[in-house]
Amino acid sequence: MTLSTQAQLVLDRLYANDSALRASGLPSSHRTRNIDKESGRFLYLLAISMRAETVFEVGSSNGVSTIWIASALAGTQGRVVGTEVLPDRAAEANTNLADAGLSLNAAVITGDARETVWTVQNLIDFVFIDAEKDDYSAHFLAVIDKVRPGGVIIADNVVSHDCSAYQSMLRRRDDVETVTLPLERGLEYTVKLGE
Repeated sequence: MTLSTQAQLVLDRLYANDSALRASGLPSSHRTRNIDKESGRFLYLLAISMRAETVFEVGSSNGVSTIWIASALAGTQGRVVGTEVLPDRAAEANTNLADAGLSLNAAVITGDARETVWTVQNLIDFVFIDAEKDDYSAHFLAVIDKVRPGGVIIADNVVSHDCSAYQSMLRRRDDVETVTLPLERGLEYTVKLGE
């Protein structure tokens, strides 16, 4: 399974826009903060290999990571529920998902993920966290009880930013196993234990 031409064109456009915003010197608080391409490809392959059906995303921004994951779920008729606190970004993400032909596989809702996670009816196979780094632990604690045993939680930017409090919290728990992957800006790969 490969990305559809439609999804690839949208990603190419969004990555070009992101590069232009970075080159302009715009502060990160005013930019769309998108996952790097190889990390996106990793999420895509992980979702395929897991045969994920229910994914929850914390911090969708304009939908780049959502497109990567939803593209993988097109084969399982799965669904990504994305969350974004900025209403304009959530609307942009949903437009980008529609342009990529993925509206049936994903939607981004406005709100705090710690509350919107309860809109997900099924157990979650896969969680992707890419929000404010100081909130990672709180987001993890809000979602972990909704994650199925064997489910995966991936957090981005754990090498490029100080996520030591989050990583320490994970390593103190006996219901997960975790490892830091030094891919691009760093991914924390956590698996929920149990049967």
